Amino acid sequence: MTIGDAVESGSFTMESDPPRGHPLLPGEDPFYRSPIDPGSVAPGTILRSRPVRLGLFGRIPQRVRAWQLLYRSTDLNGRPEAAVTTVLLPWDAEPSADRPLVSFQCAIDAVAPKCFPSYALQHRARALGAIPQVEFPLIAAALARGWAVSVPDHEGINGHFGAAREPGHRALDGVRAALRFAPLGLHPRTRIGLWGYSGGGLATVWAAELATSYAPELDIVGAVAGSPVGDPASAFVRLNGSPFAGFAMVFTSGLRRAYPELDDCVQGLVSAEYLELLDRAESIATFPLLARYAGRNANRHIKGGLGALLTRPEMRAVLEDIQPGAQAPAMPLFVVQGVNDEVIAVADVDAHVRRYHARGAHVRYLRDRLSTHLPLQFIAIPVMVDWLADRLAGRPLPPSEVRTVWSVAASRRALSEHRHFAALLAAMVSGRPIRIRSDFR
Repeated sequence: MTIGDAVESGSFTMESDPPRGHPLLPGEDPFYRSPIDPGSVAPGTILRSRPVRLGLFGRIPQRVRAWQLLYRSTDLNGRPEAAVTTVLLPWDAEPSADRPLVSFQCAIDAVAPKCFPSYALQHRARALGAIPQVEFPLIAAALARGWAVSVPDHEGINGHFGAAREPGHRALDGVRAALRFAPLGLHPRTRIGLWGYSGGGLATVWAAELATSYAPELDIVGAVAGSPVGDPASAFVRLNGSPFAGFAMVFTSGLRRAYPELDDCVQGLVSAEYLELLDRAESIATFPLLARYAGRNANRHIKGGLGALLTRPEMRAVLEDIQPGAQAPAMPLFVVQGVNDEVIAVADVDAHVRRYHARGAHVRYLRDRLSTHLPLQFIAIPVMVDWLADRLAGRPLPPSEVRTVWSVAASRRALSEHRHFAALLAAMVSGRPIRIRSDFR
């Protein structure tokens, strides 16, 4: 079989059945290794594919149609690499139906391979505390609308948490691969949406910013970015020593992997004890990481304090590189943020939106007074999914504006949609099929 024949059929290697038993971690699973040089094919080319069984929290088998695609993407420095996405259809999807595709970027917020969506979403995955497992119901909410979904490992196989541009490349190339994968029934002019929250929101805005230059052929009609960090450097400083200090630690670990010059700088300034803590953090899932390192202050472990690290040229260059907002996305955006968010500062997201508005982007920004960080992700599901559905359906675009409300759930529509979401959760917990809602057929 030639490369062209493999692309047309959707794969170089296609297993007939999902693997049984506990799934292998990415570093141990040969599926993650490209059978050819990725540089020999175009971005988005499928290198391998396989069907997979997914599970809610790794425990309850989910009745959805799901596959994994290994595909060619591009790293921070423009080098070709292999990346993985999990693609899904509702249980009752008709192969001939004309459906949109949504790329859902999980808030991975860790560098441990067990936190990558391609592993954590699998049935019998040992990934307790990984955020993608918590976000599975949001993916299911997209499936219930009848959409195909791509869930990329946007940190890459090496876990580059926080790196600039790479998450966008991997998300966009995952979309390209999904469009080429015949079992999804998509086509080159499929309408595409982007969606993510927190760390996934940051990955989403990178994809939105880069789409025009990196993947101009994709028909991306809108992007939803919930609590998209805004200023990663500011978040790093603010979270250090806080109850969420684990985020700052694993953020440092991810950047050390992506930027070797920063790793050399950190090695020279940080104590051996803290370097050992960073190494341990690289193998821990997100929620246990936060519990273990709550209140940890890097300032005590750095020669000259945190200021000495932040003023080093290597660190300044990286922190400048990783801030999004320098380029206006061509598609409309919907941003949701909690005014009293305890993890992501509303001022950082306000400034991010202002950067987009100043560059001519169409951004509808909704600020919620009552919600804190994690609850808002679920409370805002109705407004996020409805806005995205309108873009995918080509309905009139609401104005580009900033609004502050007491709660995004304070409407009859939101309450009705939450009832549907509760029914969807019940189906997932009981292992019933995730079907297309009758009102969206």
